[in-house]
Amino acid sequence: MKTEEQTDPPEHGPRQHVRVVHLTAPVFRALANGDLATANAVSPVSLSAYFAGPDCRGVWRMRSRQVQEDPTSAAWVTGVIWDERQQVAVGRAGYHGPPDPSGMAEIGYAVDPAHRRRGYARSALEALLQRAAREPQVHGVRVTISPDNVASYQLVSQYGFIEVGEQWDAEDGLEIIYEVDAQHR
Repeated sequence: MKTEEQTDPPEHGPRQHVRVVHLTAPVFRALANGDLATANAVSPVSLSAYFAGPDCRGVWRMRSRQVQEDPTSAAWVTGVIWDERQQVAVGRAGYHGPPDPSGMAEIGYAVDPAHRRRGYARSALEALLQRAAREPQVHGVRVTISPDNVASYQLVSQYGFIEVGEQWDAEDGLEIIYEVDAQHR
């Protein structure tokens, strides 16, 4: 099942029209194995080498296991940031999974280096926040950011996210935790 979010043009910075295209278990498996040809054969949108490369493979392995254990999570987890006008995949974005029992949904996003500084992260963030606001079971949105990722912090701070703590991630190291009420916007 493919679920999509769309955004209206962002209020700040470059304007992009994107949707987040969610992927299926076979696409996750192929990308986790670095098999771009197979991924593209079963993906709803065309993917570039970035998606099967080393920067993304760990995320796809995690999502592949997650969707295998809980197929319904495919509608929530990391998908493709798809530029509607250019008809190109420019990055990945989504939730880490369905909201937890308290209604918290954690988001993540990454833009292909070839497409950075064009407003794609902002547009993807807005799409995820808009979906969170529409979902009755989502009460809050969380994002975790490495302390040296100034660009990501500057982006989320424009949307009402506030620092609530920090955590150690085995893969990413120290992360600062930011949250916002899902209905904030």
